[in-house]
Amino acid sequence: MSTLVDIFIPDLGADKDVDLIDVMVSIGDTVEVEDGLITLETEKASMDVPTTHAGVIKEILVKVGDKVNSGDLIAKVEVEDEASSEDTTSERASTSASKETEEAPQKEASKEESSKGSGKMDLKSAEAELQEISASGAEISCQFVNEQTICSVIEEVHVPDLGADKDVDLIDVMVNVGDTVEFEDGLITLETEKASMDVPAPFAGEILKLFVEAGSKVNSGDLIAKMVKTVVMESKVPTSTKKEAPVQKEEPKKSTTVQEVAATSAPEATAVLTQKAKKIYASPSVRKVAREFGVDLGFVKGTGRKNRILKDDIKAYVKEQLSKPAVAATGSGLGFNLPEAKEIDFSQFGEIETVELSRIQKISGPSLHRNWLAMPHVTQFDEADITELESFRKEQNAIADGFKLSPLVFVVKAVAKALAIHPKFNASLSTDGQSLIMKKYFHIAIAVDTPNGLVVPVIKDVDKKGFKQIAIEMAEISQKARDGKLKSTDMQGASFTISSLGGIGGTKFTPIINAPEVAILGLSKSEMKPVWNGENFIPRLTLPLSLSYDHKVIDGADGARFTTTLSQLLSDIRLLSL
Repeated sequence: MSTLVDIFIPDLGADKDVDLIDVMVSIGDTVEVEDGLITLETEKASMDVPTTHAGVIKEILVKVGDKVNSGDLIAKVEVEDEASSEDTTSERASTSASKETEEAPQKEASKEESSKGSGKMDLKSAEAELQEISASGAEISCQFVNEQTICSVIEEVHVPDLGADKDVDLIDVMVNVGDTVEFEDGLITLETEKASMDVPAPFAGEILKLFVEAGSKVNSGDLIAKMVKTVVMESKVPTSTKKEAPVQKEEPKKSTTVQEVAATSAPEATAVLTQKAKKIYASPSVRKVAREFGVDLGFVKGTGRKNRILKDDIKAYVKEQLSKPAVAATGSGLGFNLPEAKEIDFSQFGEIETVELSRIQKISGPSLHRNWLAMPHVTQFDEADITELESFRKEQNAIADGFKLSPLVFVVKAVAKALAIHPKFNASLSTDGQSLIMKKYFHIAIAVDTPNGLVVPVIKDVDKKGFKQIAIEMAEISQKARDGKLKSTDMQGASFTISSLGGIGGTKFTPIINAPEVAILGLSKSEMKPVWNGENFIPRLTLPLSLSYDHKVIDGADGARFTTTLSQLLSDIRLLSL
């Protein structure tokens, strides 16, 4: 006798609505105590939920994508009583092999249908088929279950007649031991000088053993595999057979699907689809690889049979994406799907208030995100001695009329000079990532903090302007930015950007490059420091520099050379006139 036992989600503590990311068993599977049933994933970890009883999976009440909680019902397991434990092994094997047929419609009764899959048939037809199978030497094992006689039949599958072809190349094995296949699902792929062909399964069933491997040569009649199929007969007593043998599996049953063969033709020039596919064909192992790499299978071009996605397709997809600066295939701009942020109810922890982002933040946020992902940022830190510069600045401000010189004015002029000395920093990478666009103009963008967010107006042709003109233009565009009166043309055409936090504080930071530029300079608060002159320490005013650059374009040595040049120019502003 046997009984059905319910298996529940264990206590998950404070976690609620936990994501179910994998179901590790199928109906008809035989499980032992502590065998994994499902996989759950919280914000902190993933965990497998094991079965508390050994037996046969009779019903699964959850699916991938569900959100579950403590105490939810997972599955029903048929557990054998001690009295019938001696027969457990053979019954489990037969039950597992016949799971597909027990779910088949009652109306399947013809002998033709029984040859294609497992279905109930009348007693006379079933006996005739079993006698024919037994006469061929196949192994048969029958049981009487729920007023039905269920027979598991192990049959050999051979290479069909190949005509005059001999020693044909076997280029792919499309199934594994333990796979369940349908009638005419491909088992192996053969290739002759003229064509390639799939050898299909002659009936639905489970792969018990494989006798071939990719790379071997086969001929007509060679043994491919042993498969088990099930014949179900409606009767009140078991049907006797000529030969009985227990069904023994070579390996434990695995919850996998049939692997499809790779296309024999040459692959397309691109592995990326421009539009997301509505239907995705891929095996569980391929889907696992995609999850590990964060790849959206909807944009991967499948080269397998019926456009099925193979592991090699994912490799080609990732390789192609990494060879480009950006591909606008998904929201991230790189062809990869980032994990979605989980919705958290913060009100459960205390009082909250929701404030909508400003229009500028909504626009700039995705661009900053894309820039950070698309470019390998490297930040070079340095300092500039601006003691003499500061003294000169204060002297000029004392006699200036209608304008005011800030330290940023001198930095803008020095940056233009440094860009002329190191032209690679005044460039942009082409969209195909194969060339640099060298700019002959020097338009410097200045990040301005406003009540509505950060904006970046541009001062053009800095190399052709003096300190006074730069100071006047900087004051004008800064005021327009704070008043929200900047035009789109005021923020276009920059070849380099400066972000200054010196008026606020801080020592160093990593500014994000403003694409399509390849570098950005960050300025922090200047600080008086003791500097050793060879005999004693003297106080010097130093300005912290933070240069972020795109490592695809600029090497670390070039980054250090640029900050060194800039430091020298700021330390002695007379060099700006050379």
